[in-house]
Amino acid sequence: MDRLANTVRPYAWGSTTAIPALLGEQPTGEPQAELWLGAHPGDSSRVDRGAGVRRLAEVIAADPVAELGAEAVEKFGPTLPFLLKVLAAGIPLSLQVHPSRAQAQAGFAAEEAAAVPVEAGHRNYKDANHKPELICALDEFEGLCGFRDPLATADLMELLAVPGLSPLIDLLRTKPAGQALRETLATVLTTDSGVVAVLVKELAEALERAQREYPDSPYVDAWAGYAHTAALYPGDAGVLAALLLNHVRLQPGEALYLGAGVPHAYLRGTGVEIMANSDNVLRCGLTPKHVDVPELLKVVVFEAGDPGVRGPVAGADGEELFPVPIDEFRLSRFTLTADGAQRRVDGRAAQILLCTEGAATLTDATGATLELAKGQSAYLPATGTDTALTGTGVLFRATVTL
Repeated sequence: MDRLANTVRPYAWGSTTAIPALLGEQPTGEPQAELWLGAHPGDSSRVDRGAGVRRLAEVIAADPVAELGAEAVEKFGPTLPFLLKVLAAGIPLSLQVHPSRAQAQAGFAAEEAAAVPVEAGHRNYKDANHKPELICALDEFEGLCGFRDPLATADLMELLAVPGLSPLIDLLRTKPAGQALRETLATVLTTDSGVVAVLVKELAEALERAQREYPDSPYVDAWAGYAHTAALYPGDAGVLAALLLNHVRLQPGEALYLGAGVPHAYLRGTGVEIMANSDNVLRCGLTPKHVDVPELLKVVVFEAGDPGVRGPVAGADGEELFPVPIDEFRLSRFTLTADGAQRRVDGRAAQILLCTEGAATLTDATGATLELAKGQSAYLPATGTDTALTGTGVLFRATVTL
């Protein structure tokens, strides 16, 4: 068992207080957006096995089978296939979408062949992997996820009574659903920036007005989320694109799974996030970064549907699992209680344990123990033996499905 030392990424959208509160540190006043736990080459966690601090990525690369387990290496390759994060949004993140594995492989190969530097601002594909992800709320968490039914979005827009939205309403009402969503998004993202700036200003005023005039509307929560976004991103076409998406408010312990092609944006809140070990993001807006509209339209899946808020499913030995349709990551949660009840996790594959409340004690097959306080985490290599969990608090477990 290795205690992890992890890196915090200070993106501008980050909360100034949430991650310091989790780690038991004083806020610096600067945004702290993501705590990375894992072996991603961009910011690998670090471990100390008595011979000095080493990057977890290097430890795994030195002996993948011993660290990850032979079965996991055969199935996923010689690297940890997931990245675990604590994400803390103080203001909305960019509206974005992730490619499928096939799209990532083709896009990465094309940009490599064109000699586009990996660090270039206009590069779309940083690697050849897909990036499905799951986020579980630690506090009330607000976001946008997937397309709303286009007819419902037309109703939402119509109540706002903004003349500039009329062409979009017509598209949403008259075209087949998939075509309506594609053409509306393309129209929004290719409209002249001066026209967009005026329309977003009018929209922001209309959103505030609609909340006062229609307090019982089923869209009032969504209007508040869009108004919050419009105030922070004036003149950004992403504010208009956001109107097409389902507004979601997660309560602690609720989760969202985001597969390839699903447009989404996190608006505010703190959550535990797990994803395939990739950094591929195509942006639709709410950002000063590069937006490649033609490539984006190839990747987005233009299907409307429910965002799919999910709670945990009870498993064996007190484990609560957040099911996902892929095997590269598996996120679960243990609520440890003061009665001394022992929970166990198997060691067939490598795993990361993160304590988000209280404290936990990990005991391996040799009797060695490791104490985790709130905000602390551990890496458990694939020993093939169980690890016992005791304490009082909440412990998240990240591993793979074999």
